[in-house]
Amino acid sequence: MALFLFEIEPASATREGVQAVLDALVGGAGADASREVIESQVAADHSRLFTIVEAESAETAGEISAAVGDAATSVEGPDEVRLVGAELEDIKALRRGAGYLVEWDIPAEITMEKYLARKKANAPKYAEVPETSFLRTYVREDTAKCLCFYDAPDEDAVRRARDAVETPVDRIWALGAIDLGASSS
Repeated sequence: MALFLFEIEPASATREGVQAVLDALVGGAGADASREVIESQVAADHSRLFTIVEAESAETAGEISAAVGDAATSVEGPDEVRLVGAELEDIKALRRGAGYLVEWDIPAEITMEKYLARKKANAPKYAEVPETSFLRTYVREDTAKCLCFYDAPDEDAVRRARDAVETPVDRIWALGAIDLGASSS
């Protein structure tokens, strides 16, 4: 099984609009044991969901797009990703949200091997910003970009953490709490 990222814009950028997407996602994944929604983080303004699905293949994961239907105006993905900095079993068990998501569009000259070496070398530098906790990263297998999740008191603290590890911020999203409800596993 592999992990796939979907970036989804709900048809309505409201809590209800996000919930409609989540209901469709979980219902669509639940209909087939060959895929599972691992997590879905939502921008605080309800304009975007970042969803990770575990599936046997991109084709199987891609069936989620059809399940979302009219609840979304845009579904990007599936893009295969690699989880870095956390264990999948822990994410499944905790279903822990994050406070912030940072997107970094990785330069073309950085391969997966270079990315992982850089991540490992820089990780101890997070200690320079103790009020910010790095939670996990999903890096696209094509290394086009990565999504890093943090707990922090504010956006400035996240930016200080990114400066400490010498990694840029292309986009930053404050995340809101969502409820996968009874549909989650």
